[in-house]
Amino acid sequence: MQPGTPTPDSYYEPIDEHRYKPTRHASGAWNTEEQHFSPLGGLIVHAMDRHLAARSHTGLLPARISFDILGRLALDECEIRVESIRPGRTIELLEAVVLIADRPVVRARAWLLATLDTTAVAGGGAAALTPPEELTRWPLESVWPGGYIASLDIRPLAPPQPGRTTAWLSTSLDLVAGRPSSPLASYVALVDTANGIAVRQPPTEWMFPNVDLTLHLHRQPEGPWTGLDTTVVFGPTGQGLTSTVLHDLHGPVGHAQQLLTVRPLPATEK
Repeated sequence: MQPGTPTPDSYYEPIDEHRYKPTRHASGAWNTEEQHFSPLGGLIVHAMDRHLAARSHTGLLPARISFDILGRLALDECEIRVESIRPGRTIELLEAVVLIADRPVVRARAWLLATLDTTAVAGGGAAALTPPEELTRWPLESVWPGGYIASLDIRPLAPPQPGRTTAWLSTSLDLVAGRPSSPLASYVALVDTANGIAVRQPPTEWMFPNVDLTLHLHRQPEGPWTGLDTTVVFGPTGQGLTSTVLHDLHGPVGHAQQLLTVRPLPATEK
C-alpha cells in the first residue's frame, strides 16, 4: 500500500479466487509486520465456505475446525487452497493450506457433520453471558499493539484478571472487501483474540504465542458479537494452554483451545 492511501474498511482485499491481500487492520500484536492469526482464521473459513458453495454443497455443518500455524505470517499476499480429503453425504473432512511466498504457513482442517433436528434432546453447557450493551469498552490497545487489536470493540464482564477474562468482541470491519462472509467466518475471525485478553504475564516481558487453535462447536454461532470466557494456564516447562468457552448472544456455542509456547523475552532472560 502506498503512503497516504486510505486503508480499506476490511481485513483483506481479494486479488483473485484464491489470493488475498491483508490490510493494516490485520497486523499482529506480537509483530506489527505480521498478520494476527485471528482474522486469518476467519479468512480460512471464508475460503472453505466458497469451496463448498462452488460444489453446491448443502446439509453439512462445520463442527470442528483446527488450525496449525506452521511459520511466520508475514503481512503479505496469501493464497488459500481448499480440498475435500474425506468426502461424504453425512460426514466430510476439508483441508485448507495457506501459502505466503509459496511457503505453507497454516494448515487447517474442518469436520462437517450432517444437519439433523435434535431440538428434543438439546441441552447442557454454560449459562448465557451478560449482554454487551450493558458493558463498557476496554481499550485492549493499551496492552497490545497492531491494527487488528485497534479494530476491536472489547467489553469485559468484569475487570480482567491475570489468566482469567470473560469478554464480548465485535468489529465494524468486513472480513473481505466486497465479498459477503458467513456468520461462522466472521465469528471465527475474532476467536484467536482469546490468548490476548487474559494474559498471565506482561507481553513486554514474556512471550506466549499460540501454535494452534482448535474449535469444537455444538451450535453454529450467530453475530455480531463473539463471547470469550477464557482461562490461561502456564505450565512449569515452557508450555501453556488457553481454554475458552465460546458464546454468541443466545448462549454457549462450543469450546476453543490454544497451545502456547511460553518463554521470556530476550531482554529479561537471566
